[in-house]
Amino acid sequence: MIRLSRRRWVIITILIAGLWSCVALDLNPAGLAIGAGGLGLAGEFFTHALHPALQYESAVPAGTIPILLRSLQAAWWTLIFATTAISLAVAIGMLLGFTASTAWWSEDLTARDTTWRRIITAYLAPAIYGSTRILINLMRSIHELLWAVLLLAAFGIHHMGAAIAIAIPCGGTLAKIFAEMIDETPRDAALAMRDAGATPLQIYFIGLLPRALPDIAAYTLYRFECALRTSAVLGFFGFPTLGFYIAASFENLHYAEVWTYLYVLFGLVALVDWWSGKLRRNMLLWTQTTA
Repeated sequence: MIRLSRRRWVIITILIAGLWSCVALDLNPAGLAIGAGGLGLAGEFFTHALHPALQYESAVPAGTIPILLRSLQAAWWTLIFATTAISLAVAIGMLLGFTASTAWWSEDLTARDTTWRRIITAYLAPAIYGSTRILINLMRSIHELLWAVLLLAAFGIHHMGAAIAIAIPCGGTLAKIFAEMIDETPRDAALAMRDAGATPLQIYFIGLLPRALPDIAAYTLYRFECALRTSAVLGFFGFPTLGFYIAASFENLHYAEVWTYLYVLFGLVALVDWWSGKLRRNMLLWTQTTA
């Protein structure tokens, strides 16, 4: 009954907070009404979805590559930015995920009660853990687009700056999730290693990390899909991804071209989703056969 009462109060609190937010923002369904001009523009835009452009809608300089080839080229750059960013993010996530985890210094995984070990578990490790958590929260609290603005102001339109703008918040998110996955990993093998005299680092890298790797890899693939969409949006800042050509075509009212680039983006995301889903299934089968 106490648990049910607490749940009820949580739901009531959420509802009250939601209603208060609506009142504070002065939300009114009438504000969603579309004028005649906006409705016509929206209709024109979505009508072109049935007829994407196979060639440019306006005259282009001689030697300009065909629009389909340009869209594939932009998709390739989108994939490169996302792959580079997720590679950096995984390196950041694995490093900070280690220091943000309690598994490598937890007392229940420490067999040797020495003075140095007591100093580590009582003072040094908690300080590293707390500092890392603060750093991770700082990295995650700033959105990719804001990081892009900051790095764009500092370094200009530089490819490495775009990759880092995606990698910083993504790396912070991966670090948080990696640490939680490792801390929640079953510890039967780790405790057996402790009883056999293994060090905390051996327990972490042999007894815990391999068992968490399938979940870590699955979540990394999901973040790769997010990085792919973010790298496309970075085109609005001038980087040669699909977003750059989507923005340029939309500003020139070339809606058929916009839909060509959008369909290529849809296809790229669908391809990566299919590939990552296949990898997840293979990893699931691998974990079931090795369990």
